Amino acid sequence: MFEIKKNYELMFLNIKKQLAAYMLENRQLKSLVIGLSGGIDSALTCMLAKETIKDITGVILVGRGLPIETNTKEEISRAEEVGRLFCDEYETHDLTDAYKNFYQQIISKKRAENVSDEKIYEEKIRKGNIKARIRMIYLFDLAHFKNGMVLSTDNFTELMLGFWTLHGDVGNYGVLQYLWKTEVYGLAKYLEAEYRKKRQYNKADALKNSIAAVPTDGLGITTSDFDQIKVPDYKTADKIIMGYLNEDQANADHPVIQRYKSTQFKRLDPLNIKREDIFKNLIS
Repeated sequence: MFEIKKNYELMFLNIKKQLAAYMLENRQLKSLVIGLSGGIDSALTCMLAKETIKDITGVILVGRGLPIETNTKEEISRAEEVGRLFCDEYETHDLTDAYKNFYQQIISKKRAENVSDEKIYEEKIRKGNIKARIRMIYLFDLAHFKNGMVLSTDNFTELMLGFWTLHGDVGNYGVLQYLWKTEVYGLAKYLEAEYRKKRQYNKADALKNSIAAVPTDGLGITTSDFDQIKVPDYKTADKIIMGYLNEDQANADHPVIQRYKSTQFKRLDPLNIKREDIFKNLIS
């Protein structure tokens, strides 16, 4: 039975417990590396990571803002606000030139000049995939250099809707991967309130700003996630997905469910031929 949970204190404590245990079991890791987008998922992941490792000696939180061409000034500013407050080390590195140089190398001029109107959206998706994979290359190289691992910032709703790039927006360790987006917002609001109780108003405000941000992948495909799934908010999207997964067919034809079905290949990636199938006897 899929449902929204609201015990945010329990969520918070268990996430800290699980991540801390992993770090203590793998003392060769000296850093956690995170890409900050200016959105709620990366902001919340960053804060949870910092709350976890602040008492673990020898581990630092390394944040990077990695704008590429289509990121807004507001997104960059929110990322910097979170990074400066919570990361032990934070920098903004604009990857626009790296993206443009790579794109020009692999995309022929003829193809770029002859994209028909009906293919413009598909071309935006391809460009977005390249951007996400360039960010991934940067973060994983940095994690290697810093003797650390990359934190994923995806949530369960994004997993179900395919809102991520294969071999792009995926890290080594995810703290939100199995939280619905509605739960992500709830947990963020809980932490905002906790920071206010402690009079840590700058941290609370950073969370508040991220919560209020219009959700987008920053890849220039659409102006918001909602444009792609035809809902006014993630609470509605979660309700539709959970209803369908709980065998309610009322919204079987909704764009949210159609996207869930059409992105199933992502959740099965990579596909591999099973060993028993390679060696089983052939039937003539």
